[in-house]
Amino acid sequence: MPVIEYKCPNCGSGMVFDGETGTLTCHSCGRQDNIEQLSDPIANQFFSDEDKTLEYHCNSCGAVIMTEEETSATSCSFCGSAVVLGDRLSGKLAPVMVIPFSIPKEEAMKAFRKWCRNGLLTPKDFMTADRVKNITGLYVPFWLYDLDNHIEVHGRATKIRMYEQGDYRYTETRHFEIYRKIRLNYVKVPIDASEKMNDQLMDKLEPFPYDQLKSFKTQYLAGYIAEKYSYTDNELLPRVKDKIKHYIDSYIGSTVAGYNTVNYSDKQINTRLKNSDYVLLPVWMVYYDYNKKVYTFAMNGQTGKVVGKPPISPNKVMAWFAGIWGVSILSLKTISWLMGGGFW
Repeated sequence: MPVIEYKCPNCGSGMVFDGETGTLTCHSCGRQDNIEQLSDPIANQFFSDEDKTLEYHCNSCGAVIMTEEETSATSCSFCGSAVVLGDRLSGKLAPVMVIPFSIPKEEAMKAFRKWCRNGLLTPKDFMTADRVKNITGLYVPFWLYDLDNHIEVHGRATKIRMYEQGDYRYTETRHFEIYRKIRLNYVKVPIDASEKMNDQLMDKLEPFPYDQLKSFKTQYLAGYIAEKYSYTDNELLPRVKDKIKHYIDSYIGSTVAGYNTVNYSDKQINTRLKNSDYVLLPVWMVYYDYNKKVYTFAMNGQTGKVVGKPPISPNKVMAWFAGIWGVSILSLKTISWLMGGGFW
């Protein structure tokens, strides 16, 4: 039952979300519908929690749709129709907001190839052939956290002043007790909630343009793959606290600038969850086959930022170090010559 397909009212062909125009588009007759003016077919409906034994059928060809338990939008592997699994996007599984794709597949491929060519240490033949194994538009589930932090810090600091008086050189050290009471609020801190996705890869895709967040409608998913969350907001709360720890430490450090040394005797950080929103963010996943090994890259579907580790050419690495060594030696020789020789 809960398989949703978007048929063109004009010609009956399947419609998909076009990230370039931001519309639900029929590529057969060219019809374009403004999603903001469309009703969501699963809005205000409630399905019970997902039944893992449920079998989904394509409304176009009748074929069984094979998906993993986390998948909420995909395409029929037989006829290619874009389908949305409605029961996996309703009730507590319904996202609050979504950032739609703005970079179409062709542009994503161009940007990826350009990024690869800019690699100073990648092998020369890294992009000489079409080695892209697969590129997939994926809506990744994220939790966006709003966090309220109450911080108290105790410690000791010193200021050191060195001066000369007559024939003597003096060092003056002044000691201070420091106390800071700080309140920091962080909003929309993203944490990916999919068990499949590499956390470090997803972190590096930031920032996402949160001004592009839209109220969730299933039409945005048409033609893409979407995942539902694997972890709840409470389960990921320790990770988001750890993520903001670096920023909190940096801010505390900024409040004690001007001292020569600072030692903290006590640091209390009380983080309170104010709000968390379940959202879907756009990611192009690129799988690249090179020397019998598959490399995984990710691209921010809104900004075009690419992250991942390309292969490294040992010859280029050696040449780079040789170049640095040669420049260093030349610089030393030049300085020696300018100072009157003697180095050589």
